Amino acid sequence: MKRQEKKDVITKFATHQGDTGSPEVQIAILTERIESLKTHLEIHKKDNHSRRGIMLMVGKRRRLLDYLKRKNPERYTTILAELNLRK
Repeated sequence: MKRQEKKDVITKFATHQGDTGSPEVQIAILTERIESLKTHLEIHKKDNHSRRGIMLMVGKRRRLLDYLKRKNPERYTTILAELNLRK
């Protein structure tokens, strides 16, 4: 993920000015990284180190989504819809 792509994701999902650490931003950044690794793994099928990395990222995203669902269910449903994630 390039620096400008990351800035675009942060500005799109930020809840306030200067927000870089809210669960929505973290989930969106992880989703972008997961998507880029998925395309990498389609080409390099035997890259098990990257496969492990993607599994760790999916787990971290899942934990963040669970946290957001507990704390604020409406923000949870909004982020699911915006990122086209299924639950």
